[in-house]
Amino acid sequence: MFSIPRLLSCLTIALAACLALLVAPAVAQEMRGHGGPVRALAVAPDGSLAISGSFDSSAILWDIEQGLAVSVLRGHDSSVNAVAALADGRFVTAGEDGRVLLWRPGRAEPEARPVTHEAPVAALAISPDRRSLATASWDGTARIVPLAGGEARVATTQRGPLNAVGFTADGRSIVTGGHDGALRIVPLDGGTERVVELGLPVNALAVAGDGEIAAGLADGRVIVFSGNGVPRGEIRAAETPIVAVGLSPDGTRIAAAGIRGSVAIINRRSLAVERVLVGPGLPVWSLAFRPGTEELLTGGGDRLVRRWLATTGEHLGAVILAKPSDALTRLADHPGAEVFRACSACHTLDPDGGNRAGPTLYGVIGRRIGTAAGYDFSPALRGMDIIWTKETIARLFEIGPTAYTPGTKMPEQRVTDPEDLKDLVDFIAKATGAE
Repeated sequence: MFSIPRLLSCLTIALAACLALLVAPAVAQEMRGHGGPVRALAVAPDGSLAISGSFDSSAILWDIEQGLAVSVLRGHDSSVNAVAALADGRFVTAGEDGRVLLWRPGRAEPEARPVTHEAPVAALAISPDRRSLATASWDGTARIVPLAGGEARVATTQRGPLNAVGFTADGRSIVTGGHDGALRIVPLDGGTERVVELGLPVNALAVAGDGEIAAGLADGRVIVFSGNGVPRGEIRAAETPIVAVGLSPDGTRIAAAGIRGSVAIINRRSLAVERVLVGPGLPVWSLAFRPGTEELLTGGGDRLVRRWLATTGEHLGAVILAKPSDALTRLADHPGAEVFRACSACHTLDPDGGNRAGPTLYGVIGRRIGTAAGYDFSPALRGMDIIWTKETIARLFEIGPTAYTPGTKMPEQRVTDPEDLKDLVDFIAKATGAE
């Protein structure tokens, strides 16, 4: 039976191939921001911003209403496995490198590094009073981090990797699930933990405001427990392992994502599947409900973040639904325009477009790498001797940013079809004022 650790170890090989894929012409409402599968998602309490974490080692902060990438957060050496949104406007990321980083929007560097685990961090949870963060790691520990500052402490140590964590409704205990096939309710005051043996890895969980616990298992089931660990019922949500579980803001629905791409929307009262959201058949790695709406966001193996109406199953298109720039509109018939749409979530083309998650491309031809005004480039780029021309831009996308600009954490993108590459470079030159 597959568990999260086994699935992700297999994906290490598959990701190398995934990142070398052709940047194919994108559907207009499905822009790509990441260079790898979207492993984690969270939405700010006011529903305005979303954060996504990816196997490409980056996290991206999105303005949902504008459909724009606000910033790329680069602080991890490998996959970003978990993200969380705090009530005070800050965000948390956690990765395969064991680091947990605290970010404040508008800053290029993390505000704090409150804890580092000895193995990948798989899950995060915020306490009901918003004062503490819980982390679950494959080192077998769950830790409690005071968000106002102070030392993290180990809340529990288990005999295998932990995949999931949540706080009980009263905030006095945490709930953990892991590879050892047990659900545990661990009092934070040092009391005796309650262990519910399930016999299969617990890959994800969510805790409702009334205390009920929904746990996603490696056999495709979701089991719902009372706050003290007594099973109330179970649902066959998928034929493949459940990798993400979420609760709607009003607590009436459970969303459970299966590894093959389907997402089951479950009525929490009746424990019946209301509908199944079926995407392109690619792995769905993450999901998050958007507060104040009936929307569900999902992140997949195809590097996209999608929006759905959970009450009807309607596909609303991707989060990255940016308004087309003047240049894209003016040159809409150019064969390179569709290829460029994969870049438009992070880069603008027009004189007044400004910087987004990436620097503006207006005036890029003839510009030295790392010198666009107002953009915080990595030291690696600032020290390179590259002038952007049609030839150097073509080379960037021919061999990929990792090979052409070592040290950058730009999401890996390659264009392997010679005609597409020629069209893309020609479009960039025309759209940015060089021709």
